[in-house]
Amino acid sequence: MGERKYFGTDGIRGRANSHPMTAEVALRVGLAAGRLFRTSDDRRHLVVIGKDTRLSGYMLEPALVAGLASVGMDVRTFGPLPTPGVAMMTRSMRADLGIMISASHNDYADNGIKLFGPDGYKLSDEIEMKIEAMMDEALGEDLAQSDKLGRVKRIDDAPPRYIEIAKQAFPKRLSLKGLRIAIDCANGAGYRVAPTTLYELGAEVFSVGVEPNGLNINAECGSTHPQTVSDAVKRYRCDIGIALDGDADRVIICDEKGQVVDGDQIMALIGLDWAKRGRLNGNGVVATVMSNLGLERRLQAEGLKLERTKVGDRYVMERMREGGFNIGGEQSGHIILKDHATTGDGLMAALQVLAVLVEKGVPMSELARQFEPVPQLLKNVRYSSEAPLETDNVKAVMAKAEADLNGSGRLLVRKSGTEKLIRVMAEGDDEALVKRVVDDVAEAVAKAG
Repeated sequence: MGERKYFGTDGIRGRANSHPMTAEVALRVGLAAGRLFRTSDDRRHLVVIGKDTRLSGYMLEPALVAGLASVGMDVRTFGPLPTPGVAMMTRSMRADLGIMISASHNDYADNGIKLFGPDGYKLSDEIEMKIEAMMDEALGEDLAQSDKLGRVKRIDDAPPRYIEIAKQAFPKRLSLKGLRIAIDCANGAGYRVAPTTLYELGAEVFSVGVEPNGLNINAECGSTHPQTVSDAVKRYRCDIGIALDGDADRVIICDEKGQVVDGDQIMALIGLDWAKRGRLNGNGVVATVMSNLGLERRLQAEGLKLERTKVGDRYVMERMREGGFNIGGEQSGHIILKDHATTGDGLMAALQVLAVLVEKGVPMSELARQFEPVPQLLKNVRYSSEAPLETDNVKAVMAKAEADLNGSGRLLVRKSGTEKLIRVMAEGDDEALVKRVVDDVAEAVAKAG
């Protein structure tokens, strides 16, 4: 695969209004993706577009729309809608392509463009590379004739449709009546649909992070800042707290005491519950190399396996589809429940946690620790040389670290997909050993880099 110019591990992302997150690049994405997905048959072709609440969405959306309409694609815009809602509506409305404008958990100054195929799944690397190649062609290539231009409409029924689909995922036999739930929507895409869904299922809802102004998305709130929902739980004496990120495809939970429950614990909770009900496919769960060893051991104790992939929810999903798994995710709170969604969905995952909570009738704090996490330490090292991991010294230090951890833990050294960082992570039963190993490897990398 060639060097990527625009697409990273999760669509195109960057600082809004500087390359590659400019109106011009968005226009080129619209032109290229529109041409690629416009097949030769005579029917009208449709693209659906959702976004989060960033100010720059007002600049990127019209540029995308212009590109798509000019190659003859009809467009429906939804306004603010969670990423999983856009994926869902792509399939539901038989669209040829779905687009989400969001930079997920980043702050308002960034933005991004994610593309979904007609099946609601993120596009493959091959298709992204094809779009990239077409983006650099002349803007006048292959435009539609004036009577064949796309028509564009804003439609308002996407949020209610998503709410209904989310409610269907909650077991019919249960209700959230009598439950006090704090929800932090990160001033992002889920700010209306998430509280409404919980309310309609019977809960008493206390919402924070539901006043977006274009600049406050993820600001001191949401899944990357769980303190906010934790405070809300204590303030309103809630039974559980739910924190989404800016595009609502991740979730972090906190218990009634305000203690944070990460993605690994959530996967264990849902996975073990589904296994008991005979709902778990693939006899295990898919997670990334970052997930805690404690999760792996807990699943193994129940005769289940943990399969690991590279970091990135798209790799988790690929492995789930190949191996027939229906639960996967990341420690950061991307939880993919394939029975309900084609991408990470914070609200869907929260509803499954709530189902277990209601069913068991115990406080959330009793469900929060599904396993004892093994001590885990991560250090980021900046580098400037070309291949800091290829030097003999780094290789030798890493080999020694692996030997020291032998059997009681693991070492993971990888390059960041988005910046010039080497991430050094180790975990194991012996906390002092873990710290020493990470320090030694990080030091060797820093010298080499």
